[in-house]
Amino acid sequence: MTFQPEGELSAEEAGERVEEALASEDVVLFMKGNRLMPQCGYSKRALELISGHVEEFETVDVLPALPAYREALEANSGWETIPQTYVEGEFVGGSDVLAELEERGELGDTLAGEA
Repeated sequence: MTFQPEGELSAEEAGERVEEALASEDVVLFMKGNRLMPQCGYSKRALELISGHVEEFETVDVLPALPAYREALEANSGWETIPQTYVEGEFVGGSDVLAELEERGELGDTLAGEA
């Protein structure tokens, strides 16, 4: 499944796409860029951390509609920065939180929905 925006989205449309991704995928990373070309260091780091534990996960490139996605994600998580990682529809955090979970040896369990 691909959740790539086409053109500018309203905040409402972005919110619908966020909800759709969260409802249909176990692990979702909202990031700047994509798996092949992350467009910021934080997104790249989050991608690497998740990839170290899970093969199947969805990425959503927020750059084509960044203001709308930022608003929709902040409304959902209360977190204004990107990347944002969700497991089973629940907000986990950005790359800093993922790195902290990795340091504590908890990232794999978290991504598996066990934490």
